[in-house]
Amino acid sequence: MSKINFNLQVSITEAKDLIKTIGQELTPIIVSEPGVGKSSILKMLEQEMGTDEYDFIYVDCPVKDMMDIAASIPNHQSKSLEYYVSSLFKLGNGKAKVIMLDEFMKAPKLLQVIFTRMMLERTVGDEPLPVSKSGKKSIVFGTSNNASDGVGDTMMAHAANRVCLVQMRKPNAEEWNTWASNNGVARPIRAWAAMNPKAFRSYLDPDSSDNEYIFKPSSTAKSFVSPRSLAKASAIVSNKDVLTENALATALAGTIGESAARSMAAFIALEGKLISFKDVIADPTKVKVPEDVSAQVMMMFEAVDYIESQTDLSSYMEFVERIKSSEVQSIFFTMMMRSKPRVARYNAKITEWATKNHMIM
Repeated sequence: MSKINFNLQVSITEAKDLIKTIGQELTPIIVSEPGVGKSSILKMLEQEMGTDEYDFIYVDCPVKDMMDIAASIPNHQSKSLEYYVSSLFKLGNGKAKVIMLDEFMKAPKLLQVIFTRMMLERTVGDEPLPVSKSGKKSIVFGTSNNASDGVGDTMMAHAANRVCLVQMRKPNAEEWNTWASNNGVARPIRAWAAMNPKAFRSYLDPDSSDNEYIFKPSSTAKSFVSPRSLAKASAIVSNKDVLTENALATALAGTIGESAARSMAAFIALEGKLISFKDVIADPTKVKVPEDVSAQVMMMFEAVDYIESQTDLSSYMEFVERIKSSEVQSIFFTMMMRSKPRVARYNAKITEWATKNHMIM
């Protein structure tokens, strides 16, 4: 019998698909190290499933208390307690619910009991979660960090065996860049990410001990590189023209950590040495190719943002083929295929390059 190798970790897309397909019957808990992007799953589900039959509800578990979920209020006339569910859950509007219990394992134990009942019995207090008018059931899922991350995630033993614990891996640089290019992340950050794939490694990897960019449970550093922190750094880099170099580097250090901030600030300083997209298109065979590889990579990302036609792509490919680094060329090819597939897929120059360099790819 042939042996099949599984890494027993899913990508964020696979995690979203699992929740969508099994979430009506089982409760997935998506587990990963901090900053990987678990919180974005709810938005991904909303974009795919639509709001005609579902409400999408985000619950930040560590900051909630009992009154945020439901409250028992005495009825003096009947001498009983009546249970009132928070308006957060939008019960009674005829829609099924997709409820994300974010950082579920950091919730106080008393709330974990309520959330566990919600996950297992599909109830909020004594109120059942609704089924949509067409019969679609409500979905409940949770997120958490690894217990080994050392950030306070614990789960009651009886609950762990009643849910589906799903380990989610960090995206690699290419996967993150595909997301980033579609979500307005500043170009220098995307280019830096492509040049620094080690920033997307995990502390669980065997060769991570000397990786100064990433989260480590043993480190006292408060800031580190993660998909989330890189996206947040976009707001800083987008305003670089009105910040001093020191202010830029300091803000980056407080977002992605000191080592990454120094590297990124130096990378951003290269922008003044770049040849504009218009100048390359005007004379792709003669315009000077920058000697600095980092500058070349930043130009590749600028080009991917600007190219919209077969003509521009063919012209820019003439320039790309003059770059000596096959790695830089492959970055341009990969980003064009991921970000602009309609332009790239049928381009003769792209096809020719792919055929010639298939061993690299």
